[in-house]
Amino acid sequence: MWTEIFTALALVLVIEGLLPFAAPGTYRRVVAEVTRLGDNSMRTAGLVLIIAGLVLLYFVRGF
Repeated sequence: MWTEIFTALALVLVIEGLLPFAAPGTYRRVVAEVTRLGDNSMRTAGLVLIIAGLVLLYFVRGF
């Protein structure tokens, strides 16, 4: 169980690091735009990401 959790965490870190490594200027602009979003927009974006992750997990793991 812990192996899967740490594997998932490692993959999140790798994916999160791709944009600032590949395109730091674009990353700065994206972060600047995110800071301008309101709380409701951030919550909606977070919810969409959670749902997308769960759907992907469902199809990959076959629950």
